[in-house]
Amino acid sequence: MTRIGFAYNQKPDASIDFEGRNTVPVESSAGFDDEPPSFSRSTGARSGVALDVQRTPSVPHADDAYAEWDSPETIAAVERALGGLGEVIRLEATPEFPQRLRDARPDIVFNMAEGLTGQNREAHVPAICEFYGVPYSGSDPFTLSLALNKARTKQMLQFHGIPTAPFALVESLAEAKAVKKAGSLRYPLFAKPVQEGSSKGITERNYIRDGDELLSCVAELLEVYEQPVLLEEFLPGAEFTCGVIGNGRDAKVLPIVAIRFDALPEGALPIYGFEAKWIWDRPEQPLRMFECPAHISEVLRVGIEQTTLRAYTALGCRDWSRVDVRLDAKGVPNVVEVNPLPGILPNPEDNSCLPKAAAAAGIGYDELIQSCVLAAAKRQGIRLGRGRRGGGGGGSKR
Repeated sequence: MTRIGFAYNQKPDASIDFEGRNTVPVESSAGFDDEPPSFSRSTGARSGVALDVQRTPSVPHADDAYAEWDSPETIAAVERALGGLGEVIRLEATPEFPQRLRDARPDIVFNMAEGLTGQNREAHVPAICEFYGVPYSGSDPFTLSLALNKARTKQMLQFHGIPTAPFALVESLAEAKAVKKAGSLRYPLFAKPVQEGSSKGITERNYIRDGDELLSCVAELLEVYEQPVLLEEFLPGAEFTCGVIGNGRDAKVLPIVAIRFDALPEGALPIYGFEAKWIWDRPEQPLRMFECPAHISEVLRVGIEQTTLRAYTALGCRDWSRVDVRLDAKGVPNVVEVNPLPGILPNPEDNSCLPKAAAAAGIGYDELIQSCVLAAAKRQGIRLGRGRRGGGGGGSKR
């Protein structure tokens, strides 16, 4: 029977991180009831910039540190799906992961571990797998590190002639002042921490209308996230997200998901950010944010799919990914971001876009998870034996 290692990061139950600092995990945060959380530090104190505290506050690092990690429910659902292909061996991506992988020696590893620290954190698990010669699913360490860095991703897209919004990368307030003075970017702008996922650090406050807002926003993001800030011209058109499954000529785009900004609260900006994902969208009052398949013209659908596959190929994505696309003022699809470790929440009410797109294509949750493993196995010449339905069972290890 095929032995499938399952690499993941589980959201912590306790409010203490690996370095012993107090944190508020996303799923338990008392401060997330009605509004985005306020700063846990005095941002701007070191920058000398006066902050407009009346605007929606940005999200502090402590409050969204584990936004990319998965819940026990998602982990259990993935384990059950993998159980249809073989014996599942849980390999949580803790400091003990290398030794546990070496001891387990699975035939293949299904990787959905996001990591926690460092600019190469999403590459840790596949790099360790490569070190021990263990096959794994998904993109390689280089692609995972490249895609996590939004600026490097955009440079790669530009090199391949794939449309993406004009941008600048700033590492200090002095560099932000230089961008303001040069006037090389047209307002409005949008600012993002350069290497975060799951909309960490992306709120309505990041929408920049003028130079004063530019400096205050950059000061806050530099302070809270301690990494460079990406500034890009804001794309005014519709937004879509596109799941891709497969490799080479077998790679296909799943039904396109359209983001419905008209579902946001009245007065909200057309941004699918932290507020929309984690605060306003609640089980008791869900946001009807998605339309899948997107009701768009055939010409636009083909254009989005072609742009998506070009980005998927240019970045070296493998097995599956999700590509976010937004239209510019002329209606041209621009790549916003490429996510080689897409979210795969099993509950349809959680609005996880890849499972939603798969469902529109007639692909169930288990089949979606298995398709990634099967694509990885085919790519590496691995034959998988069938396992028992229902996942790890007694043979599963924690």
